[in-house]
Amino acid sequence: MNISNETITIHRKYGRRIVVGVIALAAMLAVLLVFATRGGGNVPKDEELNMPKEYVYTRFVATNGMELHVLRTRPSNVTLQAIDNNVTISPFYGVNGGFFYQEALLSIAVVNDKPVNEAKGTYGAGSANVKYERGTLVWDGATDRLDVQQAGSAEALAVTDRSRYWAQGGISMSLDRDDLWLERIAAENAPYPFEDRLRSAAVYDTAGDLYLIVGTTKGTLADFREAIVEKVGDGKLENGVFLDGDGSSQLRSREIRLSGDGRPVVQMLALLR
Repeated sequence: MNISNETITIHRKYGRRIVVGVIALAAMLAVLLVFATRGGGNVPKDEELNMPKEYVYTRFVATNGMELHVLRTRPSNVTLQAIDNNVTISPFYGVNGGFFYQEALLSIAVVNDKPVNEAKGTYGAGSANVKYERGTLVWDGATDRLDVQQAGSAEALAVTDRSRYWAQGGISMSLDRDDLWLERIAAENAPYPFEDRLRSAAVYDTAGDLYLIVGTTKGTLADFREAIVEKVGDGKLENGVFLDGDGSSQLRSREIRLSGDGRPVVQMLALLR
């Protein structure tokens, strides 16, 4: 077959262009692959991009040496969730809830009149503060207000609309009655009030903001309460409850994870958004 010199020249010319084009395309794909795996440019890869963002995290150290880790949010941004796991490895941001024994809740934990642990049966479902009428933090969704009520069961709680509320049992902090708080924790049989233990709490201020608090310094209930009054809420706290403590004092947020002693807890207060 007779091929002219002109034809050979054309093939060489466009062949080189094709090769160069393929190399350039391969290089571009390699760059895009690097950006995809690294998250692109100067934007760091965030493994928790889809986790809640409507909260403010703060760390405080009080005069008495108690270190507090605080999540501030609105109560409408919180729900109660059964997890049967350590808070730090649960799929939620938030803090541990009330008292429990094995898989049974010993504190009220209800959302819209439904106990959060009801799958485990009647006992320990979260419909009662077992044995004692204890301080229970109640968010009334119809009025968007928080208060603390002493109750033995969820049925006894006063709310505007029983399809729009949540209630978390604990121990009364009595932030509005400094003269009665020790008497109140005795009546509610607070566990180990005078021993140095890790502590957790949920408190609210006059504007209705909710503060979920875990301490990483061991102390008495008095030490913990004093630190909260000093550092949280800019002097505008209204009331709150102590939650389960010691190794159950756990918190998960984008900024920090506090696992207590690593134990699983039955239930937590979880952020929604």
